[in-house]
Amino acid sequence: MGCAHGKCCGHRSESSACDSEEFQEVGQFSVHGKRVLTERSIECAPVPSHKFRLEYSVLTQRGYYPDSPDKENQDSFSIRTQVQGNPNLHFFGVFDGHGQLGTQCSNFVRDRLVDILADNPRLLDDPFNEYSSAFVRTNHELHDSEIDDTMSGTTAITVLVVGDKLLVANVGDSRAVIAHKVGNRIIAEDLSSDQTPFRRDECERVKLCGARVLSVDQVEGLKDPDIQAWGDEESEGSDPPRLWVQNGMYPGTAFTRSIGDSTAERIGVIADPEVSMVQLTPDHVFFIVASDGVFEFLSSQAVVNMVASYPDPRDACAAIAGESYKRWLEHENRTDDITIIIVHFKDLGNVPMLQGQHP
Repeated sequence: MGCAHGKCCGHRSESSACDSEEFQEVGQFSVHGKRVLTERSIECAPVPSHKFRLEYSVLTQRGYYPDSPDKENQDSFSIRTQVQGNPNLHFFGVFDGHGQLGTQCSNFVRDRLVDILADNPRLLDDPFNEYSSAFVRTNHELHDSEIDDTMSGTTAITVLVVGDKLLVANVGDSRAVIAHKVGNRIIAEDLSSDQTPFRRDECERVKLCGARVLSVDQVEGLKDPDIQAWGDEESEGSDPPRLWVQNGMYPGTAFTRSIGDSTAERIGVIADPEVSMVQLTPDHVFFIVASDGVFEFLSSQAVVNMVASYPDPRDACAAIAGESYKRWLEHENRTDDITIIIVHFKDLGNVPMLQGQHP
């Protein structure tokens, strides 16, 4: 979810995996339950330090925009295995651009963020700070580039596999989710928290930076602006709270963190990511990195259930994209761009976790 007018007012894959076929954008696929092949191989990347491997697939699909038939897919993704030449270090990221130059912003961040991480010899010495610094540096470089990011930018959800750990860094409202077995069930656990004004802490933070937080109906005078209660993201997704400057009807961002968006930055939209780390266990099955086009009308658990029902992650990607499209068109006359990366853990359960083991 981006800005008030569409996504905002106003693919490269790098992989040294088991198969060399390049990822491509999917063209047509069914939204009515028919099985769809996504015409790409399953890629894999070993993690030799802990004797398991990653098997993954990705799909990116342009949204359906009947009023803008020439609109580009503003999503992009990056997959880079063996970051820094380390066979136990693998990067997965999804970048959801918005605004007139959202595609350029998304592609810029896709390329630069992982390059900055790859060129940082201190990354594994202080991963939280160095990961965060890479986001901030990418933001500064985008501001200084030839791309006008005054009213354009991108969210970024990324997962760095570091041996038997996942390092997750996020700005915006795309999402990473991990699935783990609990008895006979597979449970979804969010690895990131959507950074939107629905979150009280984020809402108060941007207000302290000078933002007005109002829905479109409120800013247009159709609803009382003094009622600062918007329910939750699921019930109020059609008219969410957004960020506005004090004396204008812009930028209208529905997220509170991003890369780019230099106008929104002045009212608290920052590029500092929330970073967390997860210790993998034999109960972990797979993780998902996806743009908010997937999660607008599907819960994390619903997406995990769909992945679990398809042995082949390529078919899971296509099914999730198809279901996402279907849900969008049940609620609106358009859909968002959709990007999904699914990463399965293979043979993770065969190896005991050893304390003190390093990637």
